[in-house]
Amino acid sequence: MGSRVWARIMGAAAGLAVSLFGAAEAAGVVNLYSSRHYDTDERLYSDFETATGIKVNRIEDEPAALIARLKAEAEASPADIYMTTDAGRLWTAEEAGLFQPVTSKVLAARIPASLRHPQDLWFGFSTRARIIFHDRARVNPASLKSYLDLADPKWKGMVCTRSATNVYMISLMAAMIAHHGEAKAESWARGLWANRARTPAGGDIDQLAAIASGECGIALANTYYFARALRTRVPGLENPKDTNKIGWVFPDQDGFGAHINISGAGLLKHAPNKASAIKFLEYLASDSAQNYFAASNDEYPAVEGIAAASEVVKLGTFKADALNLSELGKNQAAAIRVYAKIGHK
Repeated sequence: MGSRVWARIMGAAAGLAVSLFGAAEAAGVVNLYSSRHYDTDERLYSDFETATGIKVNRIEDEPAALIARLKAEAEASPADIYMTTDAGRLWTAEEAGLFQPVTSKVLAARIPASLRHPQDLWFGFSTRARIIFHDRARVNPASLKSYLDLADPKWKGMVCTRSATNVYMISLMAAMIAHHGEAKAESWARGLWANRARTPAGGDIDQLAAIASGECGIALANTYYFARALRTRVPGLENPKDTNKIGWVFPDQDGFGAHINISGAGLLKHAPNKASAIKFLEYLASDSAQNYFAASNDEYPAVEGIAAASEVVKLGTFKADALNLSELGKNQAAAIRVYAKIGHK
């Protein structure tokens, strides 16, 4: 494709984005590209608009599509903030050079260092732990003190996981590499794969439902999925007797702690509404927004001292891994390589 034709295409794309958002330099506006697909987030945005008078314009899509769009729009992009789930996805945007650092006393004081980029390119505003769930009738939780225990041959034919292409699985492997080195992480992954109850299928709710149905004895899942199942009916876990079959373990409490991940956001390099965008990021760290993350989506607040939702509280307190989550991105390629090497589908 000729450079002039490409330039015309990019110009048209930028013009469309501006028309969707209004004037790119508009006062009292923040333009958000988000891959958080939670309907309950509407309240998060409307409360910010009410409190500040700053309008939040949004485009929502899958992470890869949004990053591709930001790359294509380049300096002409109207977007101020990129928001997504998983530190690995934030790292992908970081590696593409899409963020700029934010200097904010509010964010520095309220967001723990492990939940933000070392150069403040992005910040985590809520967390979730990826822990071990098990069939209460078939599994003694005392035998599952560590993620490493999932590779024990005694669990052969009992373990269910998501696909190795899933970002949550990739980030867990990235953390294992950070703590144990690639060779030991590979050995663990081989044992995990050898213990599979089935070919990986479905999302976290499907793994939990497979424990309730008896297909799996052990599964990995994020805490907020199970908390959601305790609060409301979800497919495969419609009856309280289904969730009553499931126990849980926060692994490595005598070591580095349970693996956690975030929902987070960063200020984009070419943000046309920088001041409003920083106000929005600071708002996400406010008590009201943190309470929203806790109450509406069963996530753990990033800010210390904010109470979790009642269903999340039922899971109990735990020691969280203090690894800076930027390491999950740095080890992402190695994690993918390990899964591919052992044949984990």
